[in-house]
Amino acid sequence: MTAVKRAKLTNLSDEDLMELFQDGKETAFNELVRRYTDRLHNFLFRYTQNHNDCQDLVQETFLRVHKSKHSYERIAKFSTWMYTIAINLAKSLYKKKKRMQLTSIHRDESNPDSYEMILEDHNILPDQELHQKFSMQALEAALESLPEDFKSVVILRDIEQLSYEEISEKLDVPMGTVKSRINRGRAQISHKIKSYVDLGTSF
Repeated sequence: MTAVKRAKLTNLSDEDLMELFQDGKETAFNELVRRYTDRLHNFLFRYTQNHNDCQDLVQETFLRVHKSKHSYERIAKFSTWMYTIAINLAKSLYKKKKRMQLTSIHRDESNPDSYEMILEDHNILPDQELHQKFSMQALEAALESLPEDFKSVVILRDIEQLSYEEISEKLDVPMGTVKSRINRGRAQISHKIKSYVDLGTSF
């Protein structure tokens, strides 16, 4: 593809590119992949906490976009449509992994050699740098532990910096539900990390 053709593609909106792709122009799809690969990876990493899972989910998202291109209608923003696909794939992976882990988390009473893993936090913080490191680890862990409905809205609002309106549109849930989930998700995070950070500051 020449530099001139590339420049023309980069100036087009996502919706224009999708329309060209629906007309059979594969280069338009390639431009969408270039435009959204890093954004998708960053978003999905906050959801999965696993780079390998992110890479797989990004590839699967674009594969779904490619296969389902004719189901996209221009009345919706392309990013909304694509992020919905990504979120649904991440939720499916989460549920699958949760089912796989259930048998290994709890002690098997029929097996005397099995045990439960117990994590203890003695709050030993020798310096401010280590305190900051633990604070971020605690925040990441708290975010990861949220119910998936709370996690997705907190990520979209506080990490992706989307507006309430954009989140409502992207997830197809009422505005009031979005705000309620964000507030409840933030409250749960604050409760989990209160031993590490000043609750008066925003994360």
